[in-house]
Amino acid sequence: MKGASNRLAGEKSPYLAQHADNPVDWYPWGPEAFDRARREDRPIFLSIGYSTCHWCHVMAHESFEDPEVAALMNEAFVNIKVDREERPDIDGVYMAVCQMMTGGGGWPLTILMTADRRPFFAGTYIPRTTRFGRIGMLDFVPRIQEIWTSRRGDLLEAADQITQALRRTTGARTTPPPGVAEAPTIETVELGFRQLARTFDAEHGGFGHAPKFPTPHMLTFLLRYHQRTGAPEALEMVETTLRNLRRGGIYDQLGFGFHRYSTDERWLVPHFEKMLYDQALLALAYLEAYQVGGDELHARTAREIFTYVLRDMTDTGGGFHSAEDADSEGEEGKYYLWTADELRRVLGEADARLATERFGVREEGNFRDEATGQLCGANILHLRADPDGDERMEAIRARLLEQRERRVRPARDDKILADWNGLMIAALARGAQVLGEESYAAAASRAAEFVLTRMRGPDGALRHRFRDGDAAFPALLDDHAFLVWGLIELYQATFEPRHLERALSLNREMLERYWDPERGALFTAAADAEDLLVRQKSIHDGAVPSGNSVALWNLLRLCRITGEAALEERADALARSFSERVGAGPAAFTQFLVGLDFGLGPTHEVVVAGDPGAGETRQVLRRLQRAYLPRAVLLLRPDDEGQAAALAALVPSIAAQRAIDGRPTIYVCQGFECRRPTTDVAQALAALAGEGSEGD
Repeated sequence: MKGASNRLAGEKSPYLAQHADNPVDWYPWGPEAFDRARREDRPIFLSIGYSTCHWCHVMAHESFEDPEVAALMNEAFVNIKVDREERPDIDGVYMAVCQMMTGGGGWPLTILMTADRRPFFAGTYIPRTTRFGRIGMLDFVPRIQEIWTSRRGDLLEAADQITQALRRTTGARTTPPPGVAEAPTIETVELGFRQLARTFDAEHGGFGHAPKFPTPHMLTFLLRYHQRTGAPEALEMVETTLRNLRRGGIYDQLGFGFHRYSTDERWLVPHFEKMLYDQALLALAYLEAYQVGGDELHARTAREIFTYVLRDMTDTGGGFHSAEDADSEGEEGKYYLWTADELRRVLGEADARLATERFGVREEGNFRDEATGQLCGANILHLRADPDGDERMEAIRARLLEQRERRVRPARDDKILADWNGLMIAALARGAQVLGEESYAAAASRAAEFVLTRMRGPDGALRHRFRDGDAAFPALLDDHAFLVWGLIELYQATFEPRHLERALSLNREMLERYWDPERGALFTAAADAEDLLVRQKSIHDGAVPSGNSVALWNLLRLCRITGEAALEERADALARSFSERVGAGPAAFTQFLVGLDFGLGPTHEVVVAGDPGAGETRQVLRRLQRAYLPRAVLLLRPDDEGQAAALAALVPSIAAQRAIDGRPTIYVCQGFECRRPTTDVAQALAALAGEGSEGD
């Protein structure tokens, strides 16, 4: 049942818009809600989720659309809805509260707090009625209301204790000053590998038990560890994981792209939402694995991910949309499931037999009904072996995809987020380098142009979210760090100095607005941002890497590109700030370890001097781009002196590096010392042999 629109009706967020017709009197986060809570002496019910979250939909349908529950909530609370993807700063603070109070967390996130934003309760999904020991909203709301009325002092004391504990554990002063902390060492890298090896699932790939997340930065760290040490186990972990992911139900075998995570250890049954960040990070992992081992399946998977993103997740303006829902017609996964009868109707008996065998389809199904737990005849398509490119199977896949597109498609969250776009820009630009696909670089360039021009406020500062013509919410650390990452990759894909110039400019802005001058590292929010309970510093690399981890890598690479020592000094301070925390359990900080691996070296600066338009120069660049060189930066010094001057303004050292005898010439430098220039690519790759191999 739906009532009149509430205060969410004018919001741009698709998630908030989904709740605009709830009978709950929702407010967006803002002064109006907090003023009312103070004026009417009520606690605040804060609900945080996102548009493609399955259990957010369940709680909404079960409780927030229910008139009885809504009436209780409207009487007891001032109710606030937050889209975690629009406001990751708010979500980060209150998720930390939930983890501290309950030992876990997730979405929907439910917080009760005072009008001055101090929390006294944290939880996740709450059903409508009490069942199996889990309190329901019909009992929960009156109980809280009674305690607020009769024992408010207890709640306020709890709120004070929780707030103080939060500030002690996640606040600005939780990292030691850089001058006090030890710098992380190679031992941290070694321990990270050993910890991952202990939790590795040798049969199915991935780490730990169900539910299992792909966590691609674990794989890219392992590739670097393998390159550094030659340890075959590290590469085997990557190969086993990537192959099983590609075969599994977590991969959309018809339309491509990855679902968010697997509910089982075999990667068969996913939560079906598709997130932009997963596509970007997994594409990067497949590309790097292809560089290392040359396995064409990895290159094919990366191409398929890009096909999905460019087909289904790209805005007309060039930016990338955030996500696609798990649910269709109110049922999770309905869009993606097939019965054996459906295959026969669509394909005919002969092709259906082949599809049934290849895609692991069973008459009784392999997908269990969420409510009953029983097999219901529905199947998640997955592969029992690697795809082989068979023309008949490709034709079958295309026919099934065409049929599937006639179904009711899951909702798409079409907001454009600066940070997630930065990741996709990085992935496409790396794809252009590794696969030689200029169209990927063009798509990355369009997205970068969109974010850096359309996602600005009246003050010229970057904004976090764009939707329906509106750029809103101050940018956070991740927005800057991930975009800098994307721009570095885009420069190394196109060698257009403007991308490097923008990366350096955005990096300077990041340091100015987020750097902690006392203790090093970077805050999540800028100094002039909204005053939340605590100004966080994050280093944990979860489903998405932390901004500090990515910034560490960016600073080191930009230092090697430009020769600006101050950038490495900042990187050293950042690494020292988190060294104790990372050193205690480095497997939880694998993107940080990627940056640390670069910092520990040896690193190389590679400059190709030549005519960018000449075929021979392009061939030289192509071979260097194709090689796996995780601790190298690559630059092009154009032979046109006017163009060279534009680059030299950013990278002074290239001014004297010129082509020899009119041929593209390669300068390889290590440790601020340069080898004799060469026109022989094989010779240059041999000089880089300690850094990587060509992979051909």
